[in-house]
Amino acid sequence: MSVDEMRHPLTVRERPEAGPVEAVIFDWGGTLTPWHTIDLGQQWRVFAREVHGIPIESEEVPQEDLDRAHELAERIHAVEADAWQQVRDEQRGAHLDDILRKAGIDPQHDRHHVALAAYRRFWEPHTHTDPQVRPLWEGLRARGLKVGVLSNTIWSGDYHREIFERDGVLDLIDGDVYSSEIQVVKPHREAFEAAAAAVGVPMANAVYVGDRLFEDVLGSQEVGMRAIWVPHSDIPADQQVTVDVEPDGVAHELIDVLEIVDGWLAA
Repeated sequence: MSVDEMRHPLTVRERPEAGPVEAVIFDWGGTLTPWHTIDLGQQWRVFAREVHGIPIESEEVPQEDLDRAHELAERIHAVEADAWQQVRDEQRGAHLDDILRKAGIDPQHDRHHVALAAYRRFWEPHTHTDPQVRPLWEGLRARGLKVGVLSNTIWSGDYHREIFERDGVLDLIDGDVYSSEIQVVKPHREAFEAAAAAVGVPMANAVYVGDRLFEDVLGSQEVGMRAIWVPHSDIPADQQVTVDVEPDGVAHELIDVLEIVDGWLAA
């Protein structure tokens, strides 16, 4: 299915009929972890200073060294922006290591590991799992439902699992898929197929929960899933796609997903 086809409202084709609910699959950023507006350039300035051995708190650094670090940060930022544009336009996945290589950084170099640690420290305050996730997932599991994750991300699956383990919810995930590790991103059909396969249910028996109307709601409904919209995120204008779509449910808090799903289970 082409991107142009995906931009049309669901009325273009008959929506597949959903079956009994057996699993609920979640987006990550802006859904399981609250949306934060972030200076994306700063992440790479932190990274680049470490690559060049410049402590982030140091003010006594030769201007020449700062200029070199700034140039590297700008180069990585530009490559990352191109990668995300490819994600949006071509529905192809991207990985952080590939972005760094294209920017001239060897991901296996010792300085890379130090810089990556600084990069992750920058992101840590923005990755914390919503406190409602564990009671929500426990409630879904108590109802006999599988819990899954499907995220458009440049980070590795292992890194995301470290985050879930840090926040005490990894044990409740039955299957997880990250676009960095497959060839496609949401709203591509194959991304949702992979997520449904990861939790072991047909797509028609899965619910998808996310904060974006195009990637999450339209994408999942096109493949036969029910879709719950979490309208929390202040998504930048250049990342938005105007679509004529109606979610099957709206969760103003994550825990509301339980009540919505209960209605479908009772029916």
